[in-house]
Amino acid sequence: MKPERLREILSRAASKRITVIGDLMLDEFVWGKVGRISPEAPVPVVEVTGETFYPGGAANVARNLREFIAGVSVIGMVGPDASGQQLLGLLREEKIDTALTVEDPAYRTIVKTRIVARNQQVVRVDREQFREPSPAQLEQTSSALKRLLPQLDAVIFEDYGKGFLSAALVRQLSGEVGAAGKIATADPNPRQALAWKNMTAVKPNRAEALAAAGLASADPIDPPMEDAALLQAGARLLEAWDTRLLLVTLGEQGMMLFERGKSPHHIPTKARQVFDVSGAGDTAIALFTLALCCDAAPIEAAEIANHASAVVVAKLGTATVTPAELSASFEDDCA
Repeated sequence: MKPERLREILSRAASKRITVIGDLMLDEFVWGKVGRISPEAPVPVVEVTGETFYPGGAANVARNLREFIAGVSVIGMVGPDASGQQLLGLLREEKIDTALTVEDPAYRTIVKTRIVARNQQVVRVDREQFREPSPAQLEQTSSALKRLLPQLDAVIFEDYGKGFLSAALVRQLSGEVGAAGKIATADPNPRQALAWKNMTAVKPNRAEALAAAGLASADPIDPPMEDAALLQAGARLLEAWDTRLLLVTLGEQGMMLFERGKSPHHIPTKARQVFDVSGAGDTAIALFTLALCCDAAPIEAAEIANHASAVVVAKLGTATVTPAELSASFEDDCA
């Protein structure tokens, strides 16, 4: 796709409104340096030089969208703890609407702490609690989304397998989004076998696609168009999930787009440097959905998502891509 076509697509973005529903998290990065091994155990001692916090999980999808559009909101669950309030504060600083977020007094906000030394992740510490929404919270969320739907262009379901996207909630909300004729996309998680019905598109990675299709794990084949397991999984999931589009991310091999009635299409990776894959999938689903909202063809939307992910993996931390960076990636590709 030529840079001129990208600019034409993105010129339609400003007026779009998208809601992200899913598992909200706070991402903490502890930065430091390693100078010695601990005398207590054979592990490195990290001397901390700084800390940074970012919205993570479904909140990071919203953050990626906010780089391109003003109308972004999130629906998820946080606790009354300091981490929950910090997460809401970070989102509000970026003018992401949190009014529909459920604050549960008995819930502990999910926090992922990554300790990074010399640009290498040393360890990750997860503080999390699996919690499905109660019947009252499900009804609260459903009613709120119904009121919001007429103003929306798309809804993204972001499942990190932490419980907020329960089978009952997905079934009810996806039905409402589908009935309203809005674009609905999903980023699934292999820990939850959810029925992704009424979706415009679903975006698993290769391992998730094989698992969801009931196929045994298998090593990737190069070139991907000769990857029999991948092709079989794509065909099965288009039918099983009854979705129009299936975008399978392939890591260093790029992406594979499956579309009803058409042959699979492989999009090679654009990544030149890979420092940190944290959040690359969040960027992909955000930009793929936004591009579809802007009347991009599915292949064009996949190319945009692919370029956006390539920009993000070249950064450290839970990162986003800006319109200028995305345009530069397309310009470099045509140089």
